[in-house]
Amino acid sequence: MDYFLTEDQQMIQDLARRVTQEKIVPFRAEFDEREEFAWDIMNNLAEMDLFGVYLPEEYGGVGGGCFELCLVVEELSRACGGIAISFAASALGAYPIFLYGNDQQKKKYLPQIAAGKKLGAFALTEADAGSDAGRIKTTARLDGDQYVLNGTKQWITNGGEAEIYTVIAMTDKSRGSRGASAFIVEKGTPGFEFGKKEKKMGIRSSCTRELIFTDCRVLKENLLSRAGMGFIIAMRTLDTSRPGIGAQAVGIAQGALDEAVTYARERVQFGKPISSFQAIQHMMADMATQVEAARALVYMAAKNIDSGAKDISKISAMSKVFASDVAMKVTTDAVQILGGYGYMRDYPVEKMMRDAKITQIYEGTNQIQRNVIALQLIKEKAKGK
Repeated sequence: MDYFLTEDQQMIQDLARRVTQEKIVPFRAEFDEREEFAWDIMNNLAEMDLFGVYLPEEYGGVGGGCFELCLVVEELSRACGGIAISFAASALGAYPIFLYGNDQQKKKYLPQIAAGKKLGAFALTEADAGSDAGRIKTTARLDGDQYVLNGTKQWITNGGEAEIYTVIAMTDKSRGSRGASAFIVEKGTPGFEFGKKEKKMGIRSSCTRELIFTDCRVLKENLLSRAGMGFIIAMRTLDTSRPGIGAQAVGIAQGALDEAVTYARERVQFGKPISSFQAIQHMMADMATQVEAARALVYMAAKNIDSGAKDISKISAMSKVFASDVAMKVTTDAVQILGGYGYMRDYPVEKMMRDAKITQIYEGTNQIQRNVIALQLIKEKAKGK
């Protein structure tokens, strides 16, 4: 479908597509097999100024927004969800600074991320605080002009590879979620270490590690907004970033559909290509319809965010939950169309199926997204909307 992209948006999409075809497709199986972080590709994306597509020019970006970020993430994901999320997670780490940082913080950190010189990461999840983010136990105690952080963050994308981390920690446990605060912590800060690299089912070329804080001292000037704003910062950040996960899901699904159609045209059974069989045609038609519907919803969510709309939680959650469910369905169907070959690593659809699963889990499980959507519907009805 034609989404009437501007000339700049078309250029961004074309650049991302070129990197995908030239640098990712030929090596995606190797990155997945070796579970290797794709630094060379990150550098390629940096050279093409793609890390800053969503940031204003005054902070080293190209002046786009969430929509432009989604265009890049979608294209990268058509080849490899793991490489795509390594790129997208840097934006997730930058969003809290962009949304809530003061001018000094923005000028110090955002240009480095926009240029791809340093990657970002976002640290909210803990062993006992996943969907229930209000249960975080990592603490930050004020000591003079510094905060002292103690605790562990779990399953942090880009953990160990990123240089700039936005970390949510409790500054006042007595206030519950209202006692959380957000801090910018740089890699190499004394007392800040990393746990082992996790071995995952999918997105294996991305790095997922624990962050370990042991009497880690962070300057007071690295506090985002003010003390007690951490939970609000985290929720607003996730509302803004979830269409990016939707875009990842759309890209994975589109890649799987492309592979399925190509295979169906080439695979001959009973003297005919299997694409001539109505059962296969109906599967492909449903897959294509679902992908386009997911893409339209993701793009609409991104445009709502870029318009400055205040109530974005519902549309953001919808874009993530629908697109990720579509990705799981479409990749499963792609494996089915390829049959035994689809189950083998010689073809990319088994990887796409593994990569698709995480989109239903991270940045808020799809069950939590449905809670968000339903609660917003109830609130709107109570207000007479």
